[in-house]
Amino acid sequence: MKKEYRVKSDRDFQRVFQEGASVANRQFVIHFVRRKDCDHYRVGLSVSKRLGNAVMRNRIKRRMRHIMRHLDQCYQLAPMYDMVIIARQSVSHMTFEQMTSSLTHVLMLGELFLHPPIKKESTNSEI
Repeated sequence: MKKEYRVKSDRDFQRVFQEGASVANRQFVIHFVRRKDCDHYRVGLSVSKRLGNAVMRNRIKRRMRHIMRHLDQCYQLAPMYDMVIIARQSVSHMTFEQMTSSLTHVLMLGELFLHPPIKKESTNSEI
């Protein structure tokens, strides 16, 4: 993820927490606030020390960055938003595919996609 697409400063993190809205599922919490001075989204990541040692936390953050990059290419994340994604305890035991699904779900809850993914309906045909 490019540096201009990251929320880095403490001031920006605090602004997102204080002025923004939030959505959550069991694995992730996303706080987000609309910006007026920028034409692209920015993402900040937060992984608690309770999720593991530095190696585990960095692995989780790398996966989250990769997932966000992939979701932006596929569905286009809404521009002009600052987002802070907080990983919860259960993320440390998830596979990459489970993390992708969960992060997609919570982004859909926050309506942060320009072109949201279409949910596939399961078909149970009994003969």
